[in-house]
Amino acid sequence: MDDPLDFRHRHRLWVAIGLVIAFVRMMKIPVIDQTLVIYISLARATPLVTLVLFLFLSLPTVGINLDKTLAAIVALTLNTSAFNAEIWRNAFRTFPREQREAAESVGMRRWAYFRYIMLPQMWLESLPALVNEMSFLIKGSPAIAVIGVVDLTRVTNRIASVTYEPLSPILAAGLLYVVIIGLLLKLQSLAERKAKRLAR
Repeated sequence: MDDPLDFRHRHRLWVAIGLVIAFVRMMKIPVIDQTLVIYISLARATPLVTLVLFLFLSLPTVGINLDKTLAAIVALTLNTSAFNAEIWRNAFRTFPREQREAAESVGMRRWAYFRYIMLPQMWLESLPALVNEMSFLIKGSPAIAVIGVVDLTRVTNRIASVTYEPLSPILAAGLLYVVIIGLLLKLQSLAERKAKRLAR
């Protein structure tokens, strides 16, 4: 089964991309910042299914051909990285300035301040919103089935078409989504406890 939804590994990348975008936006480089604002606005406003169809069906008209799995991965990356970037940017904006001033007063290097003081606290503050975005992405992932990528919903449809009994596979798929989201919330709880220890 094609699996563009390997969330265990890819979501780390999506969160990291969002962090980098937020960091670059906070630097306020005019042209780059305006470009990122346009990207974030479009990615957040465009339904995931529309983005998937655009990448898979429209890009070939200008000579860019993506196979269905790559198109799904790129669409998911563009979508969730934009939301993650805004979550991180809010964490940047609301971070207490006094802590930065205190770090500067004792001669702490900027990278050390970001790595050991700022990032752990931002991670703890942003974690609920990041997990919430992750859960929305999981629940919205059936959008990739429109271009033939095999996901849980597409498998459910295949089983239903063979058995002529749609209720059982649909209930099973719903239960699997509940289990996945439940595990995600459990991981959030574990990550929050770890982040609290790092922030001390």
